[in-house]
Amino acid sequence: MDEIEHRLAEKVAQLPDWLRHDLSSKDTPTRKRAEEALAAILSASLKAIE
Repeated sequence: MDEIEHRLAEKVAQLPDWLRHDLSSKDTPTRKRAEEALAAILSASLKAIE
């Protein structure tokens, strides 16, 4: 696993329960908010690598 994959895997493992739960929500606004939060977390992680 390269550095980027390793860091992203670490971030995914650290996701709070509410985010994991909301990502599987059938409620579209809830799921969209969780997707945006996940994207922001992963984006920040990628920027930290640069």
